[in-house]
Amino acid sequence: MARTDSTRDRVVTAARAEFAQFGIAGARVDRIAKAARTSKERVYAYFRNKEALYAHVASAELAAAADAIHLDPADLPSYAGQLFDYFTANPGRHRFIAWGRLELPPADRSPAEPDAYRDALAVKVDRIRRAQQDGLLDASWAPADIMALVCQIAETWSDQVVIAALADPSPAARRAAVVRAVTALFPPSGPTT
Repeated sequence: MARTDSTRDRVVTAARAEFAQFGIAGARVDRIAKAARTSKERVYAYFRNKEALYAHVASAELAAAADAIHLDPADLPSYAGQLFDYFTANPGRHRFIAWGRLELPPADRSPAEPDAYRDALAVKVDRIRRAQQDGLLDASWAPADIMALVCQIAETWSDQVVIAALADPSPAARRAAVVRAVTALFPPSGPTT
C-alpha cells in the first residue's frame, strides 16, 4: 500500500489556491506553508523552489483537465463546449493555468525542458494534424492555429470578464455562443478512430 504524506498533500492544495489567486510571482511560500499548517522549511524539503512547486501542481492540474476534457478532432465544437464547462465549473483552475501562460512564456524555456502545458498541447495538435490527414478537418488551417482558436473561443468568458459583464449572464447562452462559433469555423465531421 502506498504511503500518503498528508503534509505534502496540504502543501500542494495550499499551493494550488495560492497560485490561482496570486500567480507565480505573487505567490508566497510563507502563505502556502501557513495554509498547509507547516513550515517554509518543510515546503522546501518537498519542492526545491516555488517554481518547482508550481510545475508539480501544474502537472496535476493538466492531468485533471485531460481526464475531464476529451478531444475528438472530428468534433471540435464538442471539445470547445467541454472546455467551457470545465473552466466555468472550475474558475480557480482556469486562473491557475492562465497565470502559468502569462508568467512562464514558452520563449523563456528550452524545448528540452519539461513543460506540462506545452507537451499536453503538442499531443492535441498532433491529433488535429492526423485528423486533417484523414480528411476529417480542413487541411488549409495550420493545426496549431486550430488549437489556439478553439481554446481561445472556449475560454472567452473566463478571460474577458469586462465583456462578460455586458453579455447574457446565462452559462447556457454563453456555452451556446462558444459552440456556435467553433461550429462555424470547424464543423463536426464524424467520430475519429
